Amino acid sequence: MVEISEARLSELFQKVDGKRVAVVGDVMLDRYLWGSVVRISPEAPVPVVEIESESARLGGAANVAKNIKSLRGKPFLVGVIGNDAHGRTFLELMEEAGFSASAILIDRDRPTTVKTRVIAHGQHVVRVDRETKREIAPNLQKQVLEVLRKEIDSLDAILLEDYNKGVIAKDLIPQLITLARANDKIITVDPKFDNFFEFQQVTSFKPNRKEVEEALGVKVMDDASVEKVGRTLLERLQAKSVLLTRGEKGMSLFEEDGTVTHVATRTRRVADVSGAGDTVISTLTIALTGGATFKEAATLANCAGAVVCGEVGIVPVQRDALWQSVLGRTDHGPSRRNDRLHDG
Repeated sequence: MVEISEARLSELFQKVDGKRVAVVGDVMLDRYLWGSVVRISPEAPVPVVEIESESARLGGAANVAKNIKSLRGKPFLVGVIGNDAHGRTFLELMEEAGFSASAILIDRDRPTTVKTRVIAHGQHVVRVDRETKREIAPNLQKQVLEVLRKEIDSLDAILLEDYNKGVIAKDLIPQLITLARANDKIITVDPKFDNFFEFQQVTSFKPNRKEVEEALGVKVMDDASVEKVGRTLLERLQAKSVLLTRGEKGMSLFEEDGTVTHVATRTRRVADVSGAGDTVISTLTIALTGGATFKEAATLANCAGAVVCGEVGIVPVQRDALWQSVLGRTDHGPSRRNDRLHDG
């Protein structure tokens, strides 16, 4: 891992202020049901959770946008929701967060993606998903591309957040990458399995270990196997960099010049890994817009991921917490900020 001095960290933080990042991908609504378990159900051997409160938050690509904003970038969110009550709640939350909904498209033929998490005694008990995974229609793909073409001059980066829910359609991917490259914009990718090898010639490609194993049909067990798959991905994708996240084993960064850097995890106590990938890709991207090297950006992303893993539920990384993490001034355990998840 690269050591980042306080002076360099201050410089990078100043440079990312106001950088505009288009976040394109699958937006969703995260719902939380908070309660406690007092007994086991007589109907089946499952806990009965007595609900005490409920909350809703922006999720998926919208959570990535929240991370960009919390790091003082300017997110421009591009996604698709349904014409339903959950979609209306999503738009209300966007307004509360101060986000423009100008590039949120409505598809009357699909539901808004909703993930409902039940949390009892601070522990994630179960998640219930409501979604469709088919690709958005060609006319919506065209609208996504046109929105970005109109905004491209004001953007510093394009971040593609693919959850395989249909917004990052196969035919749309090369058009988005061509648009970014033609205008000399950073383009980063958080992929899923379906279109894994369609993301050609991007700035940075950030898969996790499971996604790589599924895509390549191999097991990633140790540094040797990691280095083999990392180099394979660089070659097949012709990317400038690949950042492979490895859970408790940290991350491995592969650069086009052949350099390989293993980044040890900063997480000490894990409360919840939900949303950690969102934080990593958003931190990586915003750091690159500020002129960070790939190694510096990976180090910042690693520290940011450690911070959010110490929280229950999906929360964006705060810049002051990231500052402390990079400088080694926190142990990344669960903090008193957990009670903020009950707000709104």
